[in-house]
Amino acid sequence: MTTPRITRLPDDFRWPGGRRLAVIFNIAYEAWSDGQAPGIGPMGNVLKPGFFDTNAHSWASFGLVRGIHRLLDIAEKHGVKTSVMVNGVIGERDPQTIRRLADLGHEIVNHSWGMDVIPVYFDEAGERANFTRNHDILTRTAGVAPTGWISPRGTGSPISSRLLAEAGYLHHGDVNDDDRPYIMDFEGRRIVGIPLTMDVNDLPICVRYGQGARHMLDVFNDTIAAMRTEQVPLQLDVTAHTHVMGRPSGAWVYDEIMSLVTASDDIWVCTRDQMARYLLEHLPT
Repeated sequence: MTTPRITRLPDDFRWPGGRRLAVIFNIAYEAWSDGQAPGIGPMGNVLKPGFFDTNAHSWASFGLVRGIHRLLDIAEKHGVKTSVMVNGVIGERDPQTIRRLADLGHEIVNHSWGMDVIPVYFDEAGERANFTRNHDILTRTAGVAPTGWISPRGTGSPISSRLLAEAGYLHHGDVNDDDRPYIMDFEGRRIVGIPLTMDVNDLPICVRYGQGARHMLDVFNDTIAAMRTEQVPLQLDVTAHTHVMGRPSGAWVYDEIMSLVTASDDIWVCTRDQMARYLLEHLPT
C-alpha cells in the first residue's frame, strides 16, 4: 500500500474572504442494489436471516420518491449549492433527477453503485471496476463528470484514495481524522481528503442514537458556537439523508440551519468540489 505525503492546513490558513469557518451542505441521495434493503429500518428490530425486509426497503425508497425533491427545494430557496452523494444504481432508476441536480448547479459526488457495495469488500480490480461503472453512469445521466467520491459508510479500502487520485478525482470523504481538509500526494497525484464530519448528520443523530430532529439543530448551534471561539480554520458538514430528513418531520431542521448559515457573514458556504479546488490552489505542498 502506497503511503501518501500529507499536507495539513496550518492554523493561519483562511477560507475566501479571510473566514475561518466553512460549512458544506451534503445531501445523501441513496439506494441499495436490486434485491437488497438497508440493514436498519424505522422498526429497529431486524428480521430473521434470509428474509427480505420490505419495511426497511420501503422506508429507504422514500428518498427517491419524495425526500430528494423536498431537500432540493429547500436548498434552492436559500440559494445554496449542495454536494449530493449519488449511488450509481440511481442512474438506472431516476436519471431525470440526477440531471436536474446537475442543471441546478449542485455537485454530484460518486457514492459507489449501491449502499451495500462497499469498496473494502473488493480486491483492486473489483474496486476499479465499481468506480468506473459508477463514474460512467453518473457522467452520462448528469452530463457532467463527478470530481469527488464518498464510500458508503465513509468506508473506503486501504487503497481507495490512491485509486481515486490516479483516476484524476479532486477529493474524497473517506477520512475522519481531522476537522480540516488536507492534501494527499501520491507521487505527484494530489487529492484532497475532506472529512465527512458526523457531528451534524441526521443518520447517526436520528437513527443510530434515536434523537429527534430538533436535537440536530441544537447540536449545530452548539458546534458553531464552539468553533467560533477557536482561532484556526475549521470545516463542518451538515448532512441530510433523503430517506431520513427528507420527511417533513426533519426537513425543517435542514431549512433552519441553512437560514442560520446563509445569514452569517463569517462562514464560507461551499461544495466539496469548491473546497478541494481552493485548497489545491492555495495550500502549498
